[in-house]
Amino acid sequence: MSTQRNLPNNFLTTTPDASEALKVVATTTEVASQMEPEKIVVDKPPPKPDYTRYRVRPEQSIVLSALDPNASEGYKNKNDVEDELEHQRKRLQNLQERLYAEHQRSLLIVLQAMDTGGKDGTIKHVFGGLNPQGCQVWSFKKPSDEELTHDFLWRYHQRTPQRGMISIFNRSHYEDVLIVRVKQLVSQEIWQQRYQLINEFEHMLALNNIRVIKFFLHISKDEQKRRLESRLKDPNKHWKFSSDDIKERQFWDDYQAAFEDAINNCSTAYAPWYVVPANKKWYRNLVVARTIADTLEAMNPQYPKAEVGLENIVVPD
Repeated sequence: MSTQRNLPNNFLTTTPDASEALKVVATTTEVASQMEPEKIVVDKPPPKPDYTRYRVRPEQSIVLSALDPNASEGYKNKNDVEDELEHQRKRLQNLQERLYAEHQRSLLIVLQAMDTGGKDGTIKHVFGGLNPQGCQVWSFKKPSDEELTHDFLWRYHQRTPQRGMISIFNRSHYEDVLIVRVKQLVSQEIWQQRYQLINEFEHMLALNNIRVIKFFLHISKDEQKRRLESRLKDPNKHWKFSSDDIKERQFWDDYQAAFEDAINNCSTAYAPWYVVPANKKWYRNLVVARTIADTLEAMNPQYPKAEVGLENIVVPD
């Protein structure tokens, strides 16, 4: 039974043959959606990035095959984005400090992708400059025997961020509507019910001052093949390679369908999904960095008020 909705006529796709001006819908939890002016992609200078275009609105139903994983908004290579990426990293550092000092709210970032999609690389290049005191990365593998004795969300809830913290999920609770569906580890009735449970879980987090944003790093099957071949050819990358990656390629279409349904059913105002073109790693990093920085900027964390009477204190010799 399909859970997808019809694709709206105004859904933005960035396929290679798109020749008309693009229309963008800006959506935030605080501001109602509104259509922005048309923007034409040009080569020099590249357009100001507008990454709300990659956000999946609650009323949308995306089709991954209609979205171009090679998109880069007019940027040609890594050199084009170096300065902008560094600017976004500095924004993140400043905003993280304010979030940590405020100690009232927190941020949960979910990274999902096909194998070789770039989750580890994104963590390295986007979050490498953050203060580890206020940032934690959690990688979820096959559940342990203890974890299997609990409900499927239990192990993820243990790792949600404390106040003032940023938590990054490298894979997440969405594995329980992805791999379990593709490998038929649970019935269709069960994994379909989990969409509602995930939405309720994320809503509960939002009500407890945990902002949730989710990224699907979208690569093509050909790009995955190139990355796997690169790992095979380079001895320094052999540690990244698993023969299971080859076996999993036969399930590509099944995983794409599972991701589509998960994104379409679970992109909400309080926990949106972003489908990020990820064939070009440098552009992927820029989109993720700016989206997170913009999210934190909208949260507007504040330093605590200073202690009364500080102006009268003199530090003794």
